[in-house]
Amino acid sequence: MALIACPHAFATETGSYQLEVSKSARELRVMQGGQVIRRFHVAFGKGGVGTKRRLGDNRTPDGTYRIVNFRPDSRFHFFMQIDYPNLLDAWHGYRNELINAGEFRAIATAYQSGAAPPQDTALGGYIGIHGIGELSDKKLDIHASNNWTEGCIALTNEEINELRAYVALGTRIVIRE
Repeated sequence: MALIACPHAFATETGSYQLEVSKSARELRVMQGGQVIRRFHVAFGKGGVGTKRRLGDNRTPDGTYRIVNFRPDSRFHFFMQIDYPNLLDAWHGYRNELINAGEFRAIATAYQSGAAPPQDTALGGYIGIHGIGELSDKKLDIHASNNWTEGCIALTNEEINELRAYVALGTRIVIRE
């Protein structure tokens, strides 16, 4: 999956915004200076409670991340990639022998430079915020009541378009259970 850096047409330099996500409340909040600017109902990974630890677990990670890439031509309408796995994810993966020392170093180097970490390790990758894609009543019903992604955070297409106005490369996102 090729990702591109965000052209200026898709996001403004909005360093004053941050995103906060509550998985238990199924909510994404746009924050500015400690104030909630906008709330969105979201869906998460179908893997259930707990943080993402490995490829294929279908869980949404918990932790602090940054937006590192945008993909306007995603099958999910629009895709904002986060820098999963971060250093803590990599440490757990290394400690549990899911990744080797070289993979850990590559993730650490990416983190330090603000780049997307390797996406092809046993920890998984290509986690982000996206829309639904091709719309249907059935998809909208599923989105309204179920966690259906493979670990990402999903909004409706209309909502992801709105969220784009608040998000730039480097925008911080905190995901909590």
